Amino acid sequence: MRRLATKLRPLFPLLLLPALAGCALFTAQPRYRGTAVTEAQLKQLTPGVSTEADATALLGSPTLRETFHDHDWLYVSQVTKPRIGQTLGVEKQQVVVLDFTGNGVLKSIRRVGGKQAVHVAMAGGRTHAPGGHASFLQQLVGGVGHYNPGLGAGSAGGLGGGSGF
Repeated sequence: MRRLATKLRPLFPLLLLPALAGCALFTAQPRYRGTAVTEAQLKQLTPGVSTEADATALLGSPTLRETFHDHDWLYVSQVTKPRIGQTLGVEKQQVVVLDFTGNGVLKSIRRVGGKQAVHVAMAGGRTHAPGGHASFLQQLVGGVGHYNPGLGAGSAGGLGGGSGF
C-alpha cells in the first residue's frame, strides 16, 4: 500500500486540477456598467468642429453632466465585481469628459483617471428624519379603524362579492 501511495504522489497535483477547475464555476462574473468610450470613437470627434449633436449621435446620451457647468458631459464606465458581503468592488473605471462651448461646439476631450480622482469620505453621523419610530402602543393600535372588508374572505373590492370590475 505504501508503494502505491509513493508512486501516486507525483500525480496528486494532477488529480486536484478537476476539483480546482470546478471552483471557477462559482467565481463572480464581472458586471459592465455605463457607457464605454473607445479611442476609435474619440478620434471621430474633432474639437472646434464637432457639436453636441455629433457626440450624442456617436456616443449616446452622457452618463451625467457636471452640476455647475452643464456643457461638460461625462461618460463613465465601470467594471465591477461582487466581493465579500455582496459589496461591489471597482475593477476598472474610465471617465471621458467632453467640454462644449456655450454654442454647443466641442472645446476639448479629456480622460480622468484614478490619479485625478478625489476620494471623499462619508460622514459618520446620522440624519434623523421625522416619523418612522412608532411606540409599542402606536404599533399595537395603529391598525384600528383601517379595516378593509374587501381583503380576504373571497370578496373582491369590498362591494359584497362580484368581480369588482
